[in-house]
Amino acid sequence: MSQVRTGGCQCGAIRFRVTGPVIDTSICHCRMCQKATGGLFGAYVAVENTFLEWTRGEPSRFQSSSVAKRGFCPSCGAPLTFEWTENRTALAIGCFDVPEDFAFDVAYASEKMHPTISGLPLVPASPLADTPEAESAYASMKSFQHPDHDTDHWP
Repeated sequence: MSQVRTGGCQCGAIRFRVTGPVIDTSICHCRMCQKATGGLFGAYVAVENTFLEWTRGEPSRFQSSSVAKRGFCPSCGAPLTFEWTENRTALAIGCFDVPEDFAFDVAYASEKMHPTISGLPLVPASPLADTPEAESAYASMKSFQHPDHDTDHWP
């Protein structure tokens, strides 16, 4: 069953809407995804392009290989897409307004997985504000990040 899902970049210059079903949700451990996201893997939600609408702005694209392009916000640099066919786009899961709606179906390039990934459940958990100084800093922090919902204008 499909539902409308929205998302966008960190600064709000680019917003999107998905109105159809998800093809799959994946993690990719290849070196190209690591470099494109600046993380240990890329995490994506693939959709048919007929169900994807750019509602504010559109990503700039970098041809990262002979077969794929990577979309990103030219204003804030947020990685947004992995595109390797004309029919579908893989959107970065963290760019969705409600990323917790998705569970992963598959992990690609597992042979390239960073060696510490398998040990993540053993890493001690800590709250964001784990010291009085951090608690004070976060209490007075002002976020300039776009909210996790559509807005009438930007910025």
